[in-house]
Amino acid sequence: MTQLGPVAWPPAPIRTERLVLREPEARDRAAVIELLASPEVGTYLGGPRPRDELESEMPGVPSRRPGLFIVDLDGVMIGQITLTRETGHLRQAAGKAELGYLFLPEAWGRGYAAEACGAALDWFARALPDEPVVLATQTANVRSMRLAAKLGFIEVERYEAYGAEQWFGMWSPVTPVD
Repeated sequence: MTQLGPVAWPPAPIRTERLVLREPEARDRAAVIELLASPEVGTYLGGPRPRDELESEMPGVPSRRPGLFIVDLDGVMIGQITLTRETGHLRQAAGKAELGYLFLPEAWGRGYAAEACGAALDWFARALPDEPVVLATQTANVRSMRLAAKLGFIEVERYEAYGAEQWFGMWSPVTPVD
């Protein structure tokens, strides 16, 4: 996994109590289009992408790339998580691993995002011990702010970008004490 370091990709599916984190499959195409075209999901991301554009551009199997997990509930995609090496769109994050997450609105409010992101962070901590992860979100995105706090991200700074106040936080894995 060159973007994050010397990690074999893809890992075996990650199972939680209710979810599976796995690579994208052809059966996820419609849900990925729904996710990216959703006005609710796009609220804090510059708006939704046009559905017809997504339909024509997306291959039969959504993009398989290192660091992208599909969040699967009972065989159906409900969201996606990314862990990528930040390449510079955020000066504060340059060179660090960044967590991103998008979930379909019907999956909101049930704890799925916290469960899935927690599992992805646990996997990351085992794969790359002692390496922090960063996260950026708009302060107006109250759900995302609550999730960041629940996952243990600590605020580093707030700044203006894209016409809104942004929040930047960092998560560090807990090193077990022997």
